[in-house]
Amino acid sequence: MEKLTTFLSGIADFLVYDFFGIEESSLFSTALHYFLVGFTEIVILVILVTYLMGIVTSYLPMDKIRIYLEKNKKSGVGNILASLLGAVTPFCSCSSIPLFVGMMQARIPLGMALSFLITSPLVNEIAIAIFWVSFGWKVTLIYVLTGIVLGVVGGIVLEKLGMAAYVADWIKDLGETQAEPIEDSRSFGQRLPEIHSAALKTLKKLIPYIFVGLAIGSFIHGYVPQSFFETYISKSNPFAVPIAVIMAIPLYIDAVGVLPIIESLVDKGVPLGTAIAFMMGSIGLSVPEALLLKKVMQKKLIIAFFSTIAIGMIISGFFFNTIF
Repeated sequence: MEKLTTFLSGIADFLVYDFFGIEESSLFSTALHYFLVGFTEIVILVILVTYLMGIVTSYLPMDKIRIYLEKNKKSGVGNILASLLGAVTPFCSCSSIPLFVGMMQARIPLGMALSFLITSPLVNEIAIAIFWVSFGWKVTLIYVLTGIVLGVVGGIVLEKLGMAAYVADWIKDLGETQAEPIEDSRSFGQRLPEIHSAALKTLKKLIPYIFVGLAIGSFIHGYVPQSFFETYISKSNPFAVPIAVIMAIPLYIDAVGVLPIIESLVDKGVPLGTAIAFMMGSIGLSVPEALLLKKVMQKKLIIAFFSTIAIGMIISGFFFNTIF
């Protein structure tokens, strides 16, 4: 990946300084150079991972996994399975909700369904690949484990608090569905058009987020002085992590789109845990998600859900700041 970055940096040097003739010392050239390298690098990585995961998903027996999940409804083990299922499915917070409804219809316990709903947007295979390139495998591994643990613990806590009584009435009235596994005997060549179509659909959805995220990240990288973050968002400020989570809630940014912003913040001196807490809040606790959840949850469950997960994100932020 370093060779690719060096190659792209050389092309960006030519475009920015020679072709466009922008002075190397200007803030705009710094921001533009960062954008060109970062955008191209991430798009290439996203294309590769999208097609790779499309192949994996095509062969992954999702029906069997869901049926196995239904048969293992014991608290704890079932929550771990549900979180792991959320980790391998490429959904944002809003697109996870239909699957959450499907789990409730299958009479999977609320805590397990919530474990899936919490982990699914936080742990995304494309975001993991970008995270790995940006921060290394150790930070990535700990982040993935944190997302899974947050889902498991959050689901169990909300179940133990008796929140199942506050699911929307229309979901309680749904009949139970029984799914049977469907064997897919298609060859790779037969699967390929479907894989290609799904990959293109995913790329069309993600690239605007990448563009916006890189634009914001490039602005921060080029124009916002490091002293700003050192003054207001440092490890010495005990309120930095909670503020980061609260500030992120009004936003709705895909994990892939928010990562360039996080990388720019960390480069400017924002503690890693504070930046990750902001990332978690923006992709896991958004206003659009709350509006959708109103259709499947009563107000008390939504408040408990957001509060529990926000506390978990704040603890995660402090944890990352302690070890990194």
